[in-house]
Amino acid sequence: MDNNKYIVSARKYRPSTFESVVGQKALTETLRNTIRQDKLAHAYLFCGPRGVGKTTCARIFAKTINCLNPTSTHDACNECESCTAFNQQRSFNIHELDAASNNSVDDIRNLIEQVRIPPQIGKYSVYIIDEVHMLSSGAFNALLKTLEEPPSYAVFILATTEKHKVPATILSRCQIYDFQRITVADIIHYLQYVASQEGISATEDALNVVAQKADGGMRDALSIFDQLVAFCGNTLTYERAIEVLNVLDTEYYFRMTDLLLHGQVHQALLLFNEVLEKGFDAGNFMSGFAQHLRDVLVSHDAATIALIETSDSIRQHYKQQAATTPATWIFKALSAIVDAEAAYRVSKNKRLSVELMLIKLAAISNQQPAPQVAQTVPAPTQAVQQPVAQAARPAAQPVAQATPKNEPQVKPQAAAQSAPQGMPTIPQMPNLPTIPTFNTAAPSSASQPSGAQQPTAAAPVAQQRNTPFTADQLNGAWVGLKAKFKKEQRLIAMLDAHRPTLLDDHTALVTFVNPWQEEEFKHFSRQILAELHNALQNDLLQLRTVVSEEVMATKAYTAEEKYKLLLEMNPYLGEFKKRFNMLLE
Repeated sequence: MDNNKYIVSARKYRPSTFESVVGQKALTETLRNTIRQDKLAHAYLFCGPRGVGKTTCARIFAKTINCLNPTSTHDACNECESCTAFNQQRSFNIHELDAASNNSVDDIRNLIEQVRIPPQIGKYSVYIIDEVHMLSSGAFNALLKTLEEPPSYAVFILATTEKHKVPATILSRCQIYDFQRITVADIIHYLQYVASQEGISATEDALNVVAQKADGGMRDALSIFDQLVAFCGNTLTYERAIEVLNVLDTEYYFRMTDLLLHGQVHQALLLFNEVLEKGFDAGNFMSGFAQHLRDVLVSHDAATIALIETSDSIRQHYKQQAATTPATWIFKALSAIVDAEAAYRVSKNKRLSVELMLIKLAAISNQQPAPQVAQTVPAPTQAVQQPVAQAARPAAQPVAQATPKNEPQVKPQAAAQSAPQGMPTIPQMPNLPTIPTFNTAAPSSASQPSGAQQPTAAAPVAQQRNTPFTADQLNGAWVGLKAKFKKEQRLIAMLDAHRPTLLDDHTALVTFVNPWQEEEFKHFSRQILAELHNALQNDLLQLRTVVSEEVMATKAYTAEEKYKLLLEMNPYLGEFKKRFNMLLE
């Protein structure tokens, strides 16, 4: 056997003592105390995420309790026959079973037969069952009795990553030890030790990328470390690490935050496009940006900056950006990102969802408080000067001009005359065209009194659309609304039951049976009117609603009422029913 064969770091630097286990100090200290006080349980359950040391601690525990000459700290001596046999993987006192591939009742029965054999060297026979949650229901039942009352020399150690899949009858027979995720700082510290042993130069930022990628698992961190060494050689840098591991550089998040804070939406969209061109997913960018803003938020206070699991250099960068980023902006930005993530999952255009989010974040920065009244009023543009002059002409006529009796006399210059001296003169606003609104009043056939003066129609704006349409076109646009409001089932039913009637070129009437339907319809009035404007290319269309009880009286519900209604439409239906002796059902 070649002793110089390469061994991966996860195996080469696997802890062999409780002291060398990383990130599980409370658990290892508890296990050492049970050995010191000679209070061993007959069954243990080690549970927790992958790669945090469950099986490693089980092996160390089994080796230590069988050591013939333990040290003063109650660790294995690594010199006695039991320790030597364990190190050479030939110990007959420690049995390991992979429940993922040996999960049948027969496998557990064979294990129970082995339990009857006492240890030849040492005091205990230790049975380590890894991935115990993979056992079948019958295998668990076969293990119950032996697990509850094993021989005095038998110790069971069960390990699993999914404790919730282990039956409660098994849990009640074990002492449960919950392993926690290893922190980023502990992983970085241990990787620095491994790098020093291997003669590798690695920056702290590069090891931080490895630790973040490992997600709390030391085995994953060591595997990623070997991958980087294979690519980079004996020098690991931050730039090479993010290139190999396909991790988005945190500098992109810092740059994006600065651009959005200054409202530079175009540069932000270009930066996002650069991220996509590098092959990164838009959804991962959005979640990573939310995490970045959270880290900036906790960096506002020196007491909470320690919550950021990263290197010291990057932590200082967060501190610098937090000094120029208002907390109120971060609150609004995080809220907008959360809403965007919810819409991203169901959106068909993923990129547009993220770009819209960036535009909203830039708009938050552009929102400024209302400015004070300026000392001078800028001259209106040429497009506005003409309607202003037209509106000012009636005011220049003599006051003795005839005024309608029923209308109050309006003096637009009164406010300007009563203004204190030194204040600027505000020009009179031009007559703007009226915007079509949703009129809920029932149409009345009574005309206005002849003496009342009708208001003059304002001149239409050039942008307003006034394309003529027919009743059939209106009905087609009305049916098309169901696709726009497909999530509103009550509204869709209302659109089917109540079709509009065209009163004139710009007015449509919708008749309802009761006022509750009308109120429900009014909640969507603005959206419906906007959709109809776009569908018909006519911005002057108005909708009116009316409640009519006659519709209720004419609506057929029973089979008899429906038959009578059809009979009125087609008298031959009665003869057809009588000839074939048909029944109403």
